Amino acid sequence: MRILFVGDVMGNAGQEVLEEYLPKLKHLYHPQATIVNGENATRGRGINEKVYKRILNCGADVVTMGNHTWDNPAITDFIQSAKKLIRPANFSAGQVPGIGYTTIKINQQKLAVLNLQGRVFMNPSDDPFAVAKEVIAELRKQTNFIFVDFHAETTSEKAAFSWYFDGQVSAVVGTHTHVQTNDARILPQGTAFLTDVGMTGPYDGIIGMKRQNVIARFLNQMPTRFEVAEDSRRNLSACLIDIDDETGRARKIKTIQINADHPFMQ
Repeated sequence: MRILFVGDVMGNAGQEVLEEYLPKLKHLYHPQATIVNGENATRGRGINEKVYKRILNCGADVVTMGNHTWDNPAITDFIQSAKKLIRPANFSAGQVPGIGYTTIKINQQKLAVLNLQGRVFMNPSDDPFAVAKEVIAELRKQTNFIFVDFHAETTSEKAAFSWYFDGQVSAVVGTHTHVQTNDARILPQGTAFLTDVGMTGPYDGIIGMKRQNVIARFLNQMPTRFEVAEDSRRNLSACLIDIDDETGRARKIKTIQINADHPFMQ
C-alpha cells in the first residue's frame, strides 16, 4: 500500500498549488490513498465546506485538521456530514462535533486514518497518548494499516508518540510547524516517522504569513495582524510512504518538496 500525505494547506495559495500539483503527484507515484491536512486552508485558519470540497476534488481521500479546527465557524455547518473530514480525536471527548478517525477501503484492505493533537505549547486537549492507545486497539481489530497525523508543536512530543506506538501503527507523521524536517525514517518495529511534513502554500512568507508583519512582532512585541502571504511564490510539502501489504509495517518513507528551489520533475 502506498500513501501520499500532503502537509498543511495554507490559504488560497495552498489551495492553488495543491490543485496544480496533487494530480501530477498522483499520476507520478500512484498512491492508493491520499491524505491532506486542511486546518489552515481558509485564510490560514480553519476550513469551510467549499474549500473542503475543493481539496477532495484535487484528489484527497481524507482531510485532517489540527488546532485551528474551530477558527472558521463555518465548519460547524457541515462537519457532521463530512465523512472524509477528521479533527483531532482527543478534542474534549463527547463535547464537540465531528470524528477523530475514519477508515477507507483500498481493494481488499482497509486503511485507518487517525488525527491527534499534542499538548505541549498547545491549547488544552485530552491526553493524546491515552486516547490513541484506546482508539488504536479498536482499529487494530479491523486493520493493520493505520496512519496517524499528529498535529503538535514540539519535536520531542512527536518523537515520543511515534516510539511509544512503534509497531502498532504504520506511520506517524507530524504537522503544525509548517517546516519540513529532515528525519524521515522507519523505526525498528516498522512505523514510518517524520517529525513534520511541512506546509503547502506561500514559499516566501514566514510559515505562510506575510514577512513584514511577523518581523515587526519580533522587533517591537506589539500586537500584529498575521495575514497569509497570498502573493508569494508557492510551495508544496508532502511525503510518500510504502507499507507492506501483508504486515502493515512501513518499508519506505520519502519526503517531497515542490517550490522554486525544488522544481517538480516528472
